[in-house]
Amino acid sequence: MKSQLLLLSTLSLALAGCGGGGGGDSAGSTAATQANGSSNSATGSAAAGNSSSNSSNGATALNAAGTAVAKLSCTSPATSAGTGSATLAADTPSADGTRIFANGSTFNLAFSTNVPSADMLNWAITDTLGKVAASGSTPVPSGAKTITFNCTSTLAGYFAATGTLAQNGGQLPQAGTRPVGIATFGVTPNLSGVVPAVTYARQEQHRFGMQGANDNGPLLAALGISSTIDDRELSGTEPNGPNTFNPSADNLDPFYKSGKVMRLIRLDGIPAWASSSGAYQDDTHVPADLSYYQTYMSRVGTESNAIRAAYFPTQSANYYQVTWEPNQMWADTDANFVALYKAVYQGIHSTDPHAVVMGPADAFPSLTTSHLKRLAPLGYAQYIDAVATHGYYDAGTSPSHPPERYDSDPSTADGSLRGQMRNLRAEMATDYRTGMKLFSTEAGISYDLGSSYGPNYPGANVLYAQAAVAARMHIITLGEGADQTYVFYGADYPGEVGYGTFFDLNDAQGAFGAQNLSPKPVAMAISAMTHTLDGTTTLGPVNGTPNGIYAYAFQQVGNGAVITALWAHSNNVWSASTGFSSTYSVPYSLAVDAPGTSGTVNVVDMMGNATSANYSNGTLTLNLTESPVYVVSNNASVAKANATVPVGYFGM
Repeated sequence: MKSQLLLLSTLSLALAGCGGGGGGDSAGSTAATQANGSSNSATGSAAAGNSSSNSSNGATALNAAGTAVAKLSCTSPATSAGTGSATLAADTPSADGTRIFANGSTFNLAFSTNVPSADMLNWAITDTLGKVAASGSTPVPSGAKTITFNCTSTLAGYFAATGTLAQNGGQLPQAGTRPVGIATFGVTPNLSGVVPAVTYARQEQHRFGMQGANDNGPLLAALGISSTIDDRELSGTEPNGPNTFNPSADNLDPFYKSGKVMRLIRLDGIPAWASSSGAYQDDTHVPADLSYYQTYMSRVGTESNAIRAAYFPTQSANYYQVTWEPNQMWADTDANFVALYKAVYQGIHSTDPHAVVMGPADAFPSLTTSHLKRLAPLGYAQYIDAVATHGYYDAGTSPSHPPERYDSDPSTADGSLRGQMRNLRAEMATDYRTGMKLFSTEAGISYDLGSSYGPNYPGANVLYAQAAVAARMHIITLGEGADQTYVFYGADYPGEVGYGTFFDLNDAQGAFGAQNLSPKPVAMAISAMTHTLDGTTTLGPVNGTPNGIYAYAFQQVGNGAVITALWAHSNNVWSASTGFSSTYSVPYSLAVDAPGTSGTVNVVDMMGNATSANYSNGTLTLNLTESPVYVVSNNASVAKANATVPVGYFGM
């Protein structure tokens, strides 16, 4: 993994012609009902006046049929002896370590207390928007105690438990990168009966991958992730000398042997013994011996072909990414770059008849576009089967640098993610083979630039904004013609603040390979997005949307249901210090059926909760905010007539 913020900082000049760097024209996200304030601002206050041991209120959603109300509820607690020394702490432990629970299942919310005299615990559970989903007050005996609630939620999404003691005060302590005042957990969507099940003819028709969480199957399942990155770099397989990688040996991480999560095979990285520069993990120059490198790649192809046949029989191809952000790394000539790809391509294809070799995987789609243009006259198209890019679109992808940031300024239209993706697709159609697939193999949203982990950071506004911006980024990427998109990263890690979709509960600065986790809102926004959009093909951006309205239409494979993702965005609604406008929303009418018809469709919110909505004269009226929603409808002919398929896109 490369250092993303360092990379993006060094690339700040890449978009210098596309607009300014920050200030008032930069914006993140808003929601009509978003509560301003820090992540610990809701601590117990909503429950302070409650005399009952629990109540459920605030965050609710009708199911798709409109016959029941989704809710989160907790039983009267059981009190037992505890062992903790902290005045107050809380957790929602899960056997699989994710702190994410299946919709409708029972889970524990456990408060640990240690007070000198009897007290009263005021507690609450709030959702992503600060709404109270459940709250109450319960007596606390003196001494070390554990107070355990059995909770159940048919309401999906991110939740934060808070608490305070009436006499002894206090708030939940900081835990690693998670700030004070909250203990977080998630509930996965249950969209059965809302989003029809998909039958996959080929396993790679799944659309979502992830970097940074390879070895936690439950975590990936909760997030709806279907592919991760498997390393076959020469520097990893033969770090000390040649001919030590045996393709017939069992080199496969057992994690992949279930066949549920596919492999994106990563090939960059040259060990010192094979490097023309003598550097370890060299990504800067062509290997010293390209003939040997080609032979090595033939062995990788042999192994991958056998693995696919054994564990992924419905996956039609193996996907290989040759270089990793060469815009930052590569210091050799363009001719040698093409020579590198030639060696890899010929080696892989000599033994893997199902190989798809991809590149160049520059950091921004715009950088990938310029690289493809420069390499085309050198014959680069002969040595790739598909294009890979990373989905970062700005010198800092964060709440204040959203993907729509440059859309409102025609002079900088190419700077937005939408503009960059369209230019990339156009370049592929101009200089490269028809029908090439496009993968975005890494993209994530950090906290705002210059921030740092701490007891009071991030606040609720930043966490919410990260979720909304991340979902929109991946929707735009798919809606503008990527076949797959990869989420970055698993848990928080050192040096680049906030890219994790999970808090690391052990290390205050995050740690690679963290195992003690709790979800951020972004994790549950990703879960809702994947559970809604996976198994679709892209119909494209909806035609004729006014400035500030974003809408992308998709259809489930096999001519299934239509799913349209929509939101509104304004560059003037976000402030890192104060959060969001509480009133920002924009009305929009979406054609979901033929004129003159009426009926109902399902609308899924950013956290995966569905409601039934009426439409008339073929049109559904929505009030859009910065939180994306997903409209599930059935008239594909209307959706296709009102959308424009991205240039050169054919689907998987």
